[in-house]
Order: sequence, then structure tokens, then C-alpha cells
Amino acid sequence: MAEREVVVVTGASGGIGRAVVREFAKHGAAVGLIARGRAGLEAAAREVSDLGGTACQYEADVADFDAVRSAAAVIEERLGPIDVWINNAMTTVFAFFDDVAPEEYERATRVTYLGTVWGTKVALERMLPRDRGTIVQVGSALAYRGIPLQAPYCGAKHAIKGFQESLRCELRHRRSRVHITMVQLPGLNTPQFSHCLSRMPRHPMPVPPIFEPEVAARAVHWAAHHRRRELYVGFPTAYTIIGNKLAPWIAERYLARTAVDGQQTDQPVHRDRPANLFEPLDEERDEGAHGIFDGSAHPRSEQAWLSRHRIGSGLGAAALLGAAGATLIRRLA
Repeated sequence: MAEREVVVVTGASGGIGRAVVREFAKHGAAVGLIARGRAGLEAAAREVSDLGGTACQYEADVADFDAVRSAAAVIEERLGPIDVWINNAMTTVFAFFDDVAPEEYERATRVTYLGTVWGTKVALERMLPRDRGTIVQVGSALAYRGIPLQAPYCGAKHAIKGFQESLRCELRHRRSRVHITMVQLPGLNTPQFSHCLSRMPRHPMPVPPIFEPEVAARAVHWAAHHRRRELYVGFPTAYTIIGNKLAPWIAERYLARTAVDGQQTDQPVHRDRPANLFEPLDEERDEGAHGIFDGSAHPRSEQAWLSRHRIGSGLGAAALLGAAGATLIRRLA
């Protein structure tokens, strides 16, 4: 019988991280869970056990390097050497840039960007001497194309992509067998839109079309076991990234016209609603993996399947890009 896989997931208590935890647990992995919220961590640990895996939970703020390093030490002591490390933890502020306070922008950057850097550094401390292991960065189409109301998040995801490219070069130079990859995701139905700080008059929402977090989880699991440098998930991700490379001015004008209203529902939200930017909101309440958009979220992505199998994905993306480009030009005319 093969040894069980040991996986670490940051931001494991909810959203994408929670769905990723379930996906690995279904495959019998031992899963180290890192997050701030106690209730979500405890619920995630129970789900791992129920699905046939083994869990080790650790409350830590990924913006604190020493806390992440301590978490890794405890997880390896209890579960064994880490095979896969998944950097997923994030937070953000939904607002126009000039409405974001400096300390808020800094905090979102520390969690989303530096949390990924610290997680990667801690994972490499263990993986490099063993010359094996995989690090998965949970990315976004917004790592390539910034959109309004999400400057902290877009800036962090762009930074992660640049950091990733630098590190990949270094690993190649050292002929290391440690693999690092980035999964670029579309809009997902996660609780972040209900608990991240918002300065908008109406409730935040993902950019449609919206996908369920299990779509992301399956892609992350696949990426952890195949040596692909990058994986696009969802046709919206593919045409956003490719379209921005070919005609960024079209994307910019289209987003300027549509993306502010397109990221808000018709429901009002109070500017002082509780937010998880500085403190977790799920100390006593488990939010789970899904947000409030189950009614409109897609449970699967045909593009993600094509991308994993590399069957016609290039032709499909090119055709879709051409159609999307023609549509955008008509709307901007």
C-alpha cells in the first residue's frame, strides 16, 4: 500500500480552501489545516475524518511568518513530511482605491501576497533538502487583468505571479525536483463576498459567470499531481488572460463600463458590516465552502477538463476569444 500523501492548505476553514481540503480528503490524504477561524477549522477537520483522511488543524495568521513556520513544524510532527503545500489564504477590500485606508491595503497585501510568500518559504525549507514536493499557488484571472473595486486583490495576485516566475527560474537553475505551479481561477461562489470588507453600497458578488468552489478544488488537486507550470480554469479565465495579452485596451474599456455594477447585487449592504480583514469572523460560526450564489453558480467547467487533458483546448480558447473579442468591440462601438 502506498504511503498516504501529506498536504497543507492555508485558508482551509472556508471557501476554496475548504473545498480543496475535502477534495484531498476524498483521496485519503493526511491534511494539515491552517486558518484563523476556530469553528471553520474544527468543522473542516471533522470532514477530513468523515471522508477517510487524517487531519491536523493549526490556528495561524499567514501574514505572520513565524506562525506559519510553527504550523508546518507541528503538522510534520503529527502527519509526516509534507508532499504538497497549497497557498490559498486571502482577504481583500471591495472599494474604489481612494476609499481604501493605507492600513487596510497593507493588511490585505500581507495576507494575500506575503501569506503566499511565507507559505512558499516554509514549504521550501522542508522540500528542498528532500528534493521533492509540490507547491500550488491559488491564483486568478485577475493575476493578469486588474479590475475595478479590487486593487488590493489584483495587486497581490499580480505580485504572486511575478514571485512565482522568479522562483521557478531559481529552482530550474538549481536543478531541483521541487515543483511549483499556479492555478488561475474564475469568479467563484465563496463566502468572501459576505465577509470581506466592502465600501460599496450594494452586496459584493463575483464577476459572472460564477462557478462553485469544487470546480477550483478539482483543478488544484490535479495541478498538485501533474507537472504543469500553470493551469487555467474556466473559459472566462482563458479568454480574460488571452484577450488581455492581445488587446488590453478592449478589456480595460469594457471593464470600466461594466465591472463596477457587475460586481454588486441589487441588495444594499451596510458600510459597517463585520469584516474579516483584521480578525476572523468564524470563531464561533462555520461558513463552509459555499457563498450565497448557489442558485447561479456552475458545478463544473468544460474548459477545465479540456485544459487538464489538452484536447482541443487551444482551438477552443482561440474560437472563444474571437467570439468574445467581436462581442466586446460591438459593445464598445
